[in-house]
Amino acid sequence: MPTRWPATIFGAWMVVLAVAFGLQPGLRAPLLLIAGASAVAALTLGIRRSRPDDERPWWVLAGAVGLSALGGAAAGAPAFLTDRLTWLEPAGTALLLVGYAALAVALAGFVDRRTSSSRDRAGLLDALMVTSGVALLIWTFVVGPRLESSVATGWTEVAMPVADLLCLGLLVRLATMPGRLVAPGYILGAGVVALLAADVARGSGYGQLALYTAAGLAALIPSMAELTRPAESPPTETSHARLALLGVAAMVAPTVLLVKMFRDGQYAGLTVVAALSTLMMALVLARMAGIMANHRKAMSRERALREASAALVSAADVEAVGLAVRTAVAQLIPDDVPNGVVLAIAIAQAEPQSPEAVAQAAVDRATGTAARLVTTRDVDWAVAVRLTQFTKTLRCPMVLKDRPAGDPLVGVLHVGAPTWALLELQRSVEVLAGQVALALERIALGQEVTRQNSERYFRTLVQNTADVITIVDEQDRIRYASPSAIGVFGGDPTGYFLPEVIHPGERDRLGEVLAAVRSGHQPDEQPDFRARGNRSTEVLLELQCRDLRADPTVSALVITMRDVTEQRRLQNELTHQAFHDAMTGLANRVLFNDRLRHAAARSARDGSVIGVLFIDLDDFKIVNDTLGHAVGDQLLIAVAHRIAGALRADDTAARLGGDEFAALVENVNDPGAVEETANRIFTALTEPIATDAKPLYAAASIGITTTPEGHDADELLRQADLALYVAKGAGKNQWRRYQAHLHDEMVQRLELRSALNHAVNEGHFLLHYQPIVDLPSGMAVGFEALVRWHHPKRGIVTPEEFIEVAEESGLILPMGRWVLEEALRTVAEWRRILPAGQAPYVSVNVSVRQFRESGFVEQVRAALTHTGVPPHGLMLEITETLLVKDDERIWTDLGALREMGIRIAIDDFGTGYSSLGYLRQRPIDIIKIDKTFIDDMVSSPQPMALVSGIVSLAQSLGLTVIAEGIESPTHREVLVRLGCPLGQGYLFSSPLGPTEVLAWLRSTQQVAV
Repeated sequence: MPTRWPATIFGAWMVVLAVAFGLQPGLRAPLLLIAGASAVAALTLGIRRSRPDDERPWWVLAGAVGLSALGGAAAGAPAFLTDRLTWLEPAGTALLLVGYAALAVALAGFVDRRTSSSRDRAGLLDALMVTSGVALLIWTFVVGPRLESSVATGWTEVAMPVADLLCLGLLVRLATMPGRLVAPGYILGAGVVALLAADVARGSGYGQLALYTAAGLAALIPSMAELTRPAESPPTETSHARLALLGVAAMVAPTVLLVKMFRDGQYAGLTVVAALSTLMMALVLARMAGIMANHRKAMSRERALREASAALVSAADVEAVGLAVRTAVAQLIPDDVPNGVVLAIAIAQAEPQSPEAVAQAAVDRATGTAARLVTTRDVDWAVAVRLTQFTKTLRCPMVLKDRPAGDPLVGVLHVGAPTWALLELQRSVEVLAGQVALALERIALGQEVTRQNSERYFRTLVQNTADVITIVDEQDRIRYASPSAIGVFGGDPTGYFLPEVIHPGERDRLGEVLAAVRSGHQPDEQPDFRARGNRSTEVLLELQCRDLRADPTVSALVITMRDVTEQRRLQNELTHQAFHDAMTGLANRVLFNDRLRHAAARSARDGSVIGVLFIDLDDFKIVNDTLGHAVGDQLLIAVAHRIAGALRADDTAARLGGDEFAALVENVNDPGAVEETANRIFTALTEPIATDAKPLYAAASIGITTTPEGHDADELLRQADLALYVAKGAGKNQWRRYQAHLHDEMVQRLELRSALNHAVNEGHFLLHYQPIVDLPSGMAVGFEALVRWHHPKRGIVTPEEFIEVAEESGLILPMGRWVLEEALRTVAEWRRILPAGQAPYVSVNVSVRQFRESGFVEQVRAALTHTGVPPHGLMLEITETLLVKDDERIWTDLGALREMGIRIAIDDFGTGYSSLGYLRQRPIDIIKIDKTFIDDMVSSPQPMALVSGIVSLAQSLGLTVIAEGIESPTHREVLVRLGCPLGQGYLFSSPLGPTEVLAWLRSTQQVAV
C-alpha cells in the first residue's frame, strides 16, 4: 500500500468517529473507547513499519492513549452502569490522570532522544518562560475560579488542566530544540494543544479525540522515526520568531495585572506600573534584537576574513590574491549592496613620480595600514575611473614595517561602496589589507628565491642528467664530459678524441657530421651512432651538435649524446606490432594493403601476374560458441601457420581480422599458378588440428582474383571479396575465381537486400496458409503458414527468392518473429470464430538463426500468452540440417518447447544428410517428406521404396508423417495405402489468405480433431 494511504484512511475513520461522537451523546463512551483502540492500532502499525531508533517513547504514547481511552470511557459510562458499579467513575478518572502522566513521560522521552543528553540551557529557559506564561493565564482565569467553586465542579476539572500544563511544557521544550521539527512533531503538538484547550473549555471528550487522531497520524507518517533521533543542528542564536514568542510570554504577567485591575476595580496607580513595566520589557527586547543582529554581522565578517586568510595563504600569484580580495569584500558586504575593489601594487618605475604621489606615499608609510574614507575623485585617476559610480572610497595602504628589503609600502587597497557600508567595513578592511600585504610579500620572496636558485638548478641538472654533454675542441678532443658519461662508456672520456669512443665503422660518417656543423650546416635529423658502452656492450647513441665557438664561455662544439638503445628496440617492436597481427604473427591489413599496392605498381611496370586470395574459415563462430574463444584462438594460429607454409617465400600471408585471412602471390607467369596456391592451402588444411578441447578440421572458402581482371589494389581487393562471397554461397569449403558477371549479380543481390530491409521495417509481408489434411478422411487438421513479400514493383515474391538473403543479412530474425506472432494472431481469430474443438493448429517454419538467438523459448511463450493460443495449437518446423548440428543449447530449447506442448517437425526430410540416431534421440514429433519424393513415387520404384521406408521408420519410432506436394488423387491413394496419415498440396488447396481459410473450411468439411 502506498505510504500516504494508511494515514489517509485512519484520518477519515477518526473524522467519522468524531461526527458520531457529536451526534450521539449516548454513545460517547464506547465511541471514545473505539477511537482510542484505533489510535493504539495505528501507533503499533507505524512502529512496525518505520522502526524508529528508540521505540520506547512511542510505546509509552500508545499506553497513554489506551489509558486515556479506558479512563474516558469509564468516567463517561452510562448512568445504569455507574449506579451499579459505583467505583467505575472514580477509576476512570484515575486512569485519565495516569494517561496524562504517561503522555508526559512519552514527550519527555522524545525530548531526551532529540537532545541526546546535550545541554541547551537557553532552550530550557525559553520553554519554562512560555510554560510559565500559559500557566499564569490558566491559573488566573481557569484554575483559580474553579478552586473557588471546587465543591460544585469537582477536583478533576482542576487537576486535568494542571496535567495539561506539564505536557505543554514538554511540548514547548521539544519545539524549541535545535534543528527542524518534522511533521509528526507538529501533528502531535497540535493534538496536545487541542487537549489542553478542550480541558480548559470542559470538553475533554473532544480533546481526547483530537489527541488520539494526532498520535495515530504522527505514527503513520514515515518521518516519525526522526522524533527519536538526535538533532543534527547545533544550538543557534535566538531567531526573531522565537524572540517574539518570549516577548509574548513575558507580557503575560503585566497583561494579567491590567485585566485584573480593570475587571476587579483595583487602584489606578497599579495601571501605570503595569504600563511602564510593559514598555520597559518591550525596550529591553528591542535592544536584545539589535545586539543579536550586530553579533551575527560580526560572526559573518570573522568567517569571511578567515576564509580570505586561507585563500591568500594558498595564492600562488598576484591574480589569485586579487581574486581572494574581491571574494572577501563581496562576503563582508550584504548581497544586495554594490561594491568595487581595486588592488594597486607598488612597483619600481623608471620615470620619476609626481610630487603629489611622492607625498602621498610618504604619508602612507608613516600612517601604516590604517583605512581612511576619502572622496573617490581624490584617489589616483587609474583607480578613480574604476570606482566612479561610488561617491566615497575606503583607501587602506598595505605597509610592512619590518619588510626585509625594499619599500615598506607594498600597495594600496581601495574599496568602493555606499558610505554607510564603508563605515561598517573600515576595521575589517584594515585586517584584510594586512593579510594581503603578507601574501604579496610571500609571493615576491618566493620569486626572488627561485631566481637566485636558477643558476644552481641548471648546474645540478647538467651534473645529474642522463644525457652525456661533451665539449669538443677544434682537434675533436673531448675537453669536458658530464658525469653521466661514466655510466654510458664505463669511464671518463675526457682527454680522448671523440672518434675513439665511436664504433670504427661510424667514424667516417661522424667526421662528415662534425665538418658540416663547423661549416654552419645544422643536420635536419639527429643521427644515431654505434659506440662501445659499459661492460663492453654495443650501445646506440643519438648525437646532437651545436656550434658554440662564438660563445666566449664555451668556444667549442657542444655535443650531446643520448643512449637510445632501448628506445630504438621498442620502436622496432612497435613498428612490427603496427604491421603484424599480434596473435598469429602474420602481416595485418595495413601491411598487406601496402605490399599489394607496391606489387600492383610493379606488375603494371613489368607485366608480371599477381594474385590475391581472400580466405575465410567456414562456421568458425560455432567453434567459439561451443568450445570457447581459447580453442578458437588455437585454431586460428594453426590455420595461419598452415596458410603461410603453403605459400612461397616471395608471397605474403596476412590476417585481416577475426577468421579472415589473405594471401598475396607475386611474380607468377599465369593465373593458373594462383589457383594452384589455393589448392595447396586446401591440402594444408585437410589434416586435423590439435586443440585443448579435441582435434578440429578447418574448412575454408577462398576468393581469387588476378591482375588480368583488376589493375589497381582497390579493384583487386573488391574482386577477391566478391569471389569469396560467391564461394560461400556455392556451398563453402571451395574456391571461386572472380568473373565479370559476378559484379552485376552482386549489385542485384545488394539491391534485393536493401529492399528486403525496407520491407521488414515497413511490414510489407503477408501470410498465406496451406491446409494439412487427414489423408483417409480429407479433413483439415492444421495449416502451414507461408510468408509472402508484397513487393511494390514485382508484386508477390515467394520465399525462394529472398529467404537466403534474409538468412545472410540477419533479417530472418525480425521476419521470423513477425511470422510467428501474426500466425498465432490469425489462429486466435479462427478459434474465436469456429466452434469449440474444431479450430486447426498452425505450423510455422523456424530458421536455425532464430534458435541461436538467446531468449527464443521465452519469445514463443510470450507470443502464446499474448494471443491466448494453447501450445498444442502451434507446430514449429525446423530444417533437416539442424539434426547434425551438435549444439546442445538448441536441442535444450527444443526440449523446453516440446515440454510446453508445442510439436516439433522436420521439414523436407530426406533431402539432406541426416542420421537415424538423431530421430530417436532428439525431441521430434513429425517428419515431413519432401515433394521431390512424392512426385516420382508413382513412376519410379526407388522413390516409392524410400517413401515406404520413411513411413515405416516413423511408425516404428512413434513419429507422425506429413507428405508434401500432393497434386493428384493417385499420390493420395498410394500414400494412404502406405499408411501415411497426413499430407498437404495443391490437390487439396493452394495457399489461402486468413479469411479465405474460413470460407474454405465452410465449403469443404469440418476440421479433424
